[in-house]
Amino acid sequence: MFNAWSRRDRPPEDGTAAGLDGFAVDKTFLSSLKGILLETELDFLRCVSAIIIFLVVSFAAVTSRDGAAIAAFVFGIILVSVFAYDAFKIYRTEMVPRAAQGDQQ
Repeated sequence: MFNAWSRRDRPPEDGTAAGLDGFAVDKTFLSSLKGILLETELDFLRCVSAIIIFLVVSFAAVTSRDGAAIAAFVFGIILVSVFAYDAFKIYRTEMVPRAAQGDQQ
């Protein structure tokens, strides 16, 4: 990646991606163990935050006692169960085996 000093010494580039040098994706980091663990942890946190949000919204919707609110509550509970299952599978398949391999080394 280029820092600000080396970018200042270069001639200006043309095109739409001229100022996006610092935002390039480092593919070697993403394929390293640290990048894979970061990606897994972010997926797990996405599932946990979705569970919390859908639970709060579902219980807030059911307080009005309308037919649509009850349908929204049921749909929210179904989504909570899907996200909980996804979080469980991510934790079991991706996070636990790597932690056990790190303890053995």
